[in-house]
Amino acid sequence: MFENAFNNIDKALRAEEGTASELDYTEQTSWVLFLKYLDDLEAERADIAELEGRDYAPILDKAHQWKTWAAPKTAAGVFDHNAARLCRRKLGVSESAANLAA
Repeated sequence: MFENAFNNIDKALRAEEGTASELDYTEQTSWVLFLKYLDDLEAERADIAELEGRDYAPILDKAHQWKTWAAPKTAAGVFDHNAARLCRRKLGVSESAANLAA
């Protein structure tokens, strides 16, 4: 399971110009995986708070949440490629890292 995910990450980032080895993009890979983990953690905490009838305040502000920059959706619930590109540019996320995130 994880081996496929890491192989996909490796292929996408290695295709980026200026990378010679995995060491060139280890930081990007780690950051993307951490942000996805944080998003899953927050979703779980929000679900628990809802079940207990409590409010939940996210750790990250809306602009930096995974669903905003990595996987934004239209009102119809479809992935919004244009919104994703704009958010990523604003946050300085490389296209390779962004493609992994989506």
